[in-house]
Amino acid sequence: MSEEFIYRIVPTRLEMLTAGPTAAEIASTQAHFAYLEAARDAGVVLGAGRTLTKDEGTFGIVILRAPDEAHARDFMECDPAVQAGVMRAELFPFRIALWAAKTDGAPALPPPPARVVLPPPEQ
Repeated sequence: MSEEFIYRIVPTRLEMLTAGPTAAEIASTQAHFAYLEAARDAGVVLGAGRTLTKDEGTFGIVILRAPDEAHARDFMECDPAVQAGVMRAELFPFRIALWAAKTDGAPALPPPPARVVLPPPEQ
């Protein structure tokens, strides 16, 4: 049985996003993406992405399945961007509560639910 985990990755050099990456950063982020794609195809990575911000709050996440925390940590630490020191990563146990089965053609936002107006508390 597998468990779910998430790891948060952040760039070790913010200028990679603001001023542009070095050749070594480009190579390691390309290897990082290929690593995640292969793991996705193998059913290990469920999803990955990053914020579009370019400040100290920027981060990426990888959601994965692993037999246990040790395997998840090994996977995270073998991420080429982590190994190259371009990203630092932190692992968390995780549980997916909701997952969209299909997102193609879905509206950007669902309509808001009807507002429920509660009576004021009795005094």
